[in-house]
Amino acid sequence: MYFIHSYGYFSDEDRRVWYDLVPAMRRIRISLRTQNMRDIKVGTPLAMDVLESTFPPSSGTFRSEISHSVMVPMLQFLNSTRSSFFIDAYTYFPWSANPMNVSLDFALLKENLNETDPETGLIYTNLLDEMLDSLIFAMTKLGFPNIRILVSETGWPNSGDVEEPGANIFNAATYNRNLIKKMTANPPAGTPFRPGVVIPAFIFALFDENQKTGKGTERHWGLLHANGTPIYEIDMTGKTPASEFKPLPEGKNNAPYRGRVWCVVVNGSGLSELRSAMEYACGAGNGICDEIEPGRECSEPGSVTWHASYAFSSYWAKFRSQGATCYFNGLAQQSTKDPSHGSCKFPSVTL
Repeated sequence: MYFIHSYGYFSDEDRRVWYDLVPAMRRIRISLRTQNMRDIKVGTPLAMDVLESTFPPSSGTFRSEISHSVMVPMLQFLNSTRSSFFIDAYTYFPWSANPMNVSLDFALLKENLNETDPETGLIYTNLLDEMLDSLIFAMTKLGFPNIRILVSETGWPNSGDVEEPGANIFNAATYNRNLIKKMTANPPAGTPFRPGVVIPAFIFALFDENQKTGKGTERHWGLLHANGTPIYEIDMTGKTPASEFKPLPEGKNNAPYRGRVWCVVVNGSGLSELRSAMEYACGAGNGICDEIEPGRECSEPGSVTWHASYAFSSYWAKFRSQGATCYFNGLAQQSTKDPSHGSCKFPSVTL
């Protein structure tokens, strides 16, 4: 049993909290032991960004600003308490950031390709093993070669925005089925650097989070829809052959989209909600809604839906580089179809 403390600590830019992590873990363990809960292990899930280098795996090192000041004390704590290093390892992110140079099959754990670490000669058949071994190498370099690892989160998105390649049901099913098969192998598969070792893993997530903000993939990591119905078939035992699952259509978005994208209103959106969202977008100023003012090029047709689509697209085009997303509380979605009409030209984002 585990007590998981905090989340993604070193992804936070506020460095003041970094140095509170290990003391907090120690206090939690003391509290558990005073209640005679001695079998509960304390840990904290960390993202792959704790590593400064990950490829090839043998080059794995922790970020210099946390390596000795935070990671060494944390590894000492994990080692002395026989706890595990909890790592959130998503192959989707390194693949989608560089899909032209990282094989999709390699990221989906298909194990039909080989990559050799030039320093160790270890052969890798999937990206997850490379990621996990880079962490093990990083711990080993600090003098902790035997701390167990636990994959606290991993998965693949079943849908996403136009700008998020590979986020589709086929790939999500492929990844999670291959993951389960790998992690339930008997004898255990382990990794090339640590073969034959059991690696517990948790799939993110059970449900789609349909009310979550941000990019499209933020809402689509689930094995189940938000209403509890299955998105695709899955066998948590790993015993069902791939051929026995119902066939799924292959994804059409595995290559990055190149072209213009607009942010438009989702069909069926309520008018009162659209008015509020449009007020928010236009309130940002910067001429975002000038063209839908009376007498301007985009004032007609004068429907709320039309004006909201213009406002959403204009706002997104203006502020995307600063982190803005095309969502607006579920009222907007990305589209590759130009909504411009006549002399009214909608602002867009070029990918």
